Amino acid sequence: MEVKKMSNSSSSSSGRKQPTAVSRMKQDYMRLKRDPLPYITAEPLPNNILEWHYVVKGPEDSPYYGGYYHGTLLFPREFPFKPPSIYMLTPNGRFKTNTRLCLSISDFHPDTWNPTWCVGTILTGLLSFMLESTATLGSIETTTFEKQQLAKKSLAFNLKNPHFVELFPEICEEINKKLQSEKELKLKALNAAASAANGGVANGVSGKTNVANGGLANGGSIGLNGLAANGVNDANTAGGAHAHADANSGKSLSNSYLNWQSNLIILICFAIFALVVNYVLKNINQE
Repeated sequence: MEVKKMSNSSSSSSGRKQPTAVSRMKQDYMRLKRDPLPYITAEPLPNNILEWHYVVKGPEDSPYYGGYYHGTLLFPREFPFKPPSIYMLTPNGRFKTNTRLCLSISDFHPDTWNPTWCVGTILTGLLSFMLESTATLGSIETTTFEKQQLAKKSLAFNLKNPHFVELFPEICEEINKKLQSEKELKLKALNAAASAANGGVANGVSGKTNVANGGLANGGSIGLNGLAANGVNDANTAGGAHAHADANSGKSLSNSYLNWQSNLIILICFAIFALVVNYVLKNINQE
């Protein structure tokens, strides 16, 4: 009887199988769908449940904010008794791309691996280490500005990866909306700048032309008339002639301005006006 009981016990124990990698992967997948992780999304390949792809969204208070970071987890068949390999595919400024990362939750440290850790535990640990600055095999050092620039570039970069597009259609839609919005903002900014530039040039042309055509001529005539009112008839006659000639010269120069540079014309007109005033003053002193 005792022998029979032992045989039954051994047969029942042999009938129990340890959880396989596939069954464990399915459990982890259902857990992630039931309790999503903040900033993290993960999906296995449809034809290979041992290869998982993940996307980490940069947290708000980090230099990775606005970025989407795509990577892979490659699980051994012995999972959960052996840890996976961890890769980052999107340039991020923290880890090398397409390189096995040396983390306590990766296959670099099987001695520290805990079989109770699941996919969610691994990805949470990865994000935590990403936000640190601790150096490890596979990590790199970059400035905050470089990380921010890579975060902006990550959107378009990820859309080039077929696995990313296939596994994360909702994230792709989110990225496309952001890219379209950025494109529209840039286009509006360019149009506004172009309109401002065209308006400024037009106003500058009209204003400077008026100065050349009217301001200087009027200034010359006013100055000369004022001198005439003080009794300097001869100077008025001479100055008026010069002012008239200079005004005509200013007009001809202002016409050439339309083909050349306005600033040069204005300088020349002011120089002519100064010469006229100087000439009149000299005549007054001589008389």
